[in-house]
Amino acid sequence: MSRPFIPTRVRHRAVKAVVALALAGAAVAALFRAPHLSAQPSAPTIVVETTQGTFAFETYPREAPLSVAHIAKLAYEGFYDGQRIHRAVPNFVVQFGDPQTRQPELQPVWGKGVAASSGDPIGLAEVTLKRTHVAMTVGLAHMGEPAKADSQLYIMLEARPELDGQYAVIGKVIEGLDVPAKLAVGDQIRRVYVRE
Repeated sequence: MSRPFIPTRVRHRAVKAVVALALAGAAVAALFRAPHLSAQPSAPTIVVETTQGTFAFETYPREAPLSVAHIAKLAYEGFYDGQRIHRAVPNFVVQFGDPQTRQPELQPVWGKGVAASSGDPIGLAEVTLKRTHVAMTVGLAHMGEPAKADSQLYIMLEARPELDGQYAVIGKVIEGLDVPAKLAVGDQIRRVYVRE
């Protein structure tokens, strides 16, 4: 009896899917500590130093474990260091996380397209109604597909309940609450790091 023909492309996709699931499982497992057999998620605080001041946000690994792990990893790697704010709308939102913003000549495309990210989307939409879009919420931007969210973060300057259930909320600004509203397009992100 012969084996059914499976195109190489399909086999490669299947292998990639299995590997992605294994890595996702490992990332989730890494977020949880195991002392005394109780799973407590690690909730790192992310610190963002900008030309307008410093702010920090708490993270929500219970609701968005893969997203929090992904952003923390990018911060550890220095991914955000030297980038610039690419979107700032008064009384609405401030957004960053596009590596193209290190190049001023690319300003017309800042925040747009596949090059506007780390190139490693999270792959799972961790959208929940438990965490809502109140002022100082930190969420993951995407271009229409929440599972393809990657490195772009936004900070809500005011409550926007109409966005609830459409984006993964990964945290909330808890220090330097006045800083996000001061940020404008072109302001530099000097450094982003994890404080545990």
